[in-house]
Amino acid sequence: MFFGRLKHAARTLRFRLMIWNAAVVLVTALVILVGLREGVRLTILRELDQQLTGDLSEVELNLAELGVRASDIHRLTTDRTGAALLRQFLEELNRKALGHVQHGWFAQLLDRTGQTVWASDNTPDELSGRVTLRDRRPTSLGRFRIIQHDGMSDASLPLIVRIGVCTEFLTRDVAAIDRFVAVAAAAVLLVAPLIGYWLAGRATRPLSQIIETTARLKPTQLADRLPVRHTGDELDRLSQTINGLLNRIAIYLEQRRDFLANAAHELRTPLAAIRSSVEVALDGNRSRDEYDELLSGVVDECASLEILVNQLLLIAESESGCPTTHGEQVALTAIVEQAVEMFRGVMESRGIDLSLEASEPVTVAGNQHHLRQVLNNLLDNAVTFTPSGGRVSVSLVTDQNRQQSMLKVVDTGIGIPAADLPHVFERFYRGDKSRSHGGEQRGTGLGLSICQTVVRAHGGQIFVESDPGRGTTMTVVLPMAEPQIHSPTHSRRASVLARD
Repeated sequence: MFFGRLKHAARTLRFRLMIWNAAVVLVTALVILVGLREGVRLTILRELDQQLTGDLSEVELNLAELGVRASDIHRLTTDRTGAALLRQFLEELNRKALGHVQHGWFAQLLDRTGQTVWASDNTPDELSGRVTLRDRRPTSLGRFRIIQHDGMSDASLPLIVRIGVCTEFLTRDVAAIDRFVAVAAAAVLLVAPLIGYWLAGRATRPLSQIIETTARLKPTQLADRLPVRHTGDELDRLSQTINGLLNRIAIYLEQRRDFLANAAHELRTPLAAIRSSVEVALDGNRSRDEYDELLSGVVDECASLEILVNQLLLIAESESGCPTTHGEQVALTAIVEQAVEMFRGVMESRGIDLSLEASEPVTVAGNQHHLRQVLNNLLDNAVTFTPSGGRVSVSLVTDQNRQQSMLKVVDTGIGIPAADLPHVFERFYRGDKSRSHGGEQRGTGLGLSICQTVVRAHGGQIFVESDPGRGTTMTVVLPMAEPQIHSPTHSRRASVLARD
């Protein structure tokens, strides 16, 4: 049980944040402590070098004032009475070395050959021989730090003066710093995970609230929203994003419920008419003409039902994304011409003038059947809402700079009220029944919604402009197809499709 909880905790974001925080703190602390240790060591060593340089200069000045040569120091070993000042100076050097015995301070005087002519009492034996050193450059030799001046280049001082000190005290100080670094690193290693776990808990607490609130949400109850703390951080943005998603889901579900209710209502009307006609036909004997009339009504209602079902199928296809466009080359000009010719007879019978203006052949990539349905829906609306004596004009132009085509269907009908304009592309939305030609309500309210779905699937846009009492303008903008090189066989196939 314990190991199971531990394994679960190790997979949490809080645990990973704790590990990352502890690692960063530990590495940062180690870098700072090691840098501090090295800085202290170098500082002590630099001060030591400055001290040695000062001692060397002091000894050189005293020897220069006395005018001492190596031979003078050699005579001291045989003549105890001569050179009292020199003897006194050397004794002072020896006393200084004894006074700094804790640091291992010593001094040496060497002749031209590098042989020691005098050395303080505590001079290390390993330095009694000849040692090559750079002039006036402090150098480390083993556990000693040494500086010397080669007096052979100075005629007034044909001596080599060497001053040194034992660096064991520096090693001890650095070792003490190392122990402090180790203790501090251990303390950081112990404390950093605990503090990191606490801080990670505070950082992930809003995320836990988001998870708990989201877990309580149900598709039938989407009124709850995540709390927004107004801190402007990423968690606030996450809450706002999820709330936006919940809003869109709620709107989608509401629209879906409305769609199903409206679809059921629209399907019920022709089904009720069909059932009523069949019941009348079965109720007693009828003449052949009566049966023909009843069956003709059933056929009409079935045709209406088929149109509605096809529209619903296209809407359902758009629910899953966008209807398939196939990406085939479609001669839009040919489709427009065919649709205009198909509606010309209907409009002439109603006293409506229909005109077409197409400047040049236009080709788009898409689905020929869907694009034909868009144009048929637009022309059907124009016929429905344009009274006798009115005019409907269709134009198709291109914009070569933007590589797009623009299809316009303009009528001089009764127009659309301003209050209805924002809703004309909504599913099952129909305006005032009195607006239709002859007071007859036609259609299912899906035509313009299907037009918008198809046009968007082809990468285009559809717009509506209307002036009540003067007419309506429907504009469809579609991207033009990229020019392709076709074989003769393919060209013949495209011509057949355009004539279809």
